[in-house]
Amino acid sequence: MFEEAIQFAADQIQHIYAVPEWLMRHEHLIKGFEHLMVEIKLADMERASTMQTPPGVLLVLKSTTPVEVHYSGLTLILDAIQDPGNLGTIIRTADWFGVKNIVCGTGTVEAFNPKVIQSSMGSIFRVNLFYTDLRQFLNNHKDMPVVVSHLEGTDLSSFKWPENLFLIIGNESNGVSNDLSEKAKWKIKIPGFGLAESLNASVAASILIYEWKC
Repeated sequence: MFEEAIQFAADQIQHIYAVPEWLMRHEHLIKGFEHLMVEIKLADMERASTMQTPPGVLLVLKSTTPVEVHYSGLTLILDAIQDPGNLGTIIRTADWFGVKNIVCGTGTVEAFNPKVIQSSMGSIFRVNLFYTDLRQFLNNHKDMPVVVSHLEGTDLSSFKWPENLFLIIGNESNGVSNDLSEKAKWKIKIPGFGLAESLNASVAASILIYEWKC
């Protein structure tokens, strides 16, 4: 993930903390970043890291919001996704299918939560992601059709995807809030064939993005 950070987010890196052993093995990676390097002891790394097995290097990056975003293709709208693993997986899936923009609403877990970053597997550096009031956001983009994943929606197999759209994925327990659902042009559902009540939010997002893309 360090290599992806210096490749895709080099201008956001403020500090690099590394233990001596890591520096010896990765000297070729830090060329050009020596002025940001701080060598620390393993004991300090263990205190700073939230991981059970701490890494040899930690980065401090500044958070940025895209100045100008072009909403073409599919844009993901996340309504109160609370599980860090779900958000990280959604980011990774978006990156895999070439989805460039993710808009998060109030209640969605912080993107720089360590578990989100870890489960995104570096994709967080390649996707535009920011937080805003979703109701106001949708009001400001009324020309973009909105699709909502909903248990009472149209069967996915018969849905004709628009080329450009906002796709709303809802909270793990409660789904998409009613006021956001009301803004949807279409409600769609993934048909189930077993007894489970619902799909994991990241799994549902993955299926829907795949269906749109393919």
